[in-house]
Amino acid sequence: MQTHMRQEINEIPEATARLLDRSAAELAAAGLALRAKDPAFLITIARGSSDHAATFIKYAVELTAGRPVASLGPSLASIYGAKLKLDGGAAIAISQSGKSPDIVAMAEAATKTGAVTIALTNTLPSPIASASAHAVDINAGPELAVAATKSFVNSIVAGLAILSEWVGDDGLKAAVRDLPSHFEKAVKLDWGELAGELGDAESLYMLGRGPALSIASEAALKFKETSNMHAEAYSAAEVLHGPVALVEKRFPVVSFAARDAAESSAVEIAENLAAKGALVFATSDNVKAARKLPFVATGHPITDALALILPFYGFVEAWSRAKGFNPDAPVALKKVTETL
Repeated sequence: MQTHMRQEINEIPEATARLLDRSAAELAAAGLALRAKDPAFLITIARGSSDHAATFIKYAVELTAGRPVASLGPSLASIYGAKLKLDGGAAIAISQSGKSPDIVAMAEAATKTGAVTIALTNTLPSPIASASAHAVDINAGPELAVAATKSFVNSIVAGLAILSEWVGDDGLKAAVRDLPSHFEKAVKLDWGELAGELGDAESLYMLGRGPALSIASEAALKFKETSNMHAEAYSAAEVLHGPVALVEKRFPVVSFAARDAAESSAVEIAENLAAKGALVFATSDNVKAARKLPFVATGHPITDALALILPFYGFVEAWSRAKGFNPDAPVALKKVTETL
């Protein structure tokens, strides 16, 4: 019998198609609101997997719209009561449940200061929707496993769809429309070789650059959530500024390399780590010393990184079960975490 987590991973292609169909009007409206505002900057408001989704959107906005994006700590509003000047910008708040008090407080504060606020949530109506000028139902459907999967993916897809409307990027629009078919292929990929080589490893690094850094961060979190395994995410460049000191013979490293401008540098770093004797896996055809993990190329430098998370999700769910854990109900965690 499949776990809820595995079922929800399998549902990602359908969930993405449902989002693009049922929330099309809201996605377009949010994009047009950003076009009308022409914000000088954006802020993101999120925690956990939602914050990793926000990081992906951050890179996409900076690369496509040329606007700086910063992640704000929700406690600035909920605990410190900081008076931020956000009237010249926009805000994207991401919350699967739509009701964490600190996320809601920060979104509400941004709206009151005059920022264009957009909520991406899997729950409507909800406090986060009420606190924002625009609310988009990400239409992931019920997510019973504690570890988020399809809500993470759909939050990013929603952000990319809004971005494509904002800047009028037809190439990105087409790439987003094609995602369900790419996801159908990606969800079937097998990363079993990685499982076979990890053995009794107690720690590993997840690497990425640009949008793929958010994928590395999400992957590291999923190792912790589902398998009680220590995993840390780093920029493929940042890992050389200190963390590389821990990389010894057969130290596991997974490099999430997308088909974008950062692929060559990600590959070079993966090859150098492999030459040191590390156990390095990478999602690129260009590696030689490192081992290649199967991936689906989407044909677009931004969406390509997103497709990498699907085979990883399948891998980590199976890894968790093989280690005797229940990926649906990690110890000490619950589905909805409400923080102040």
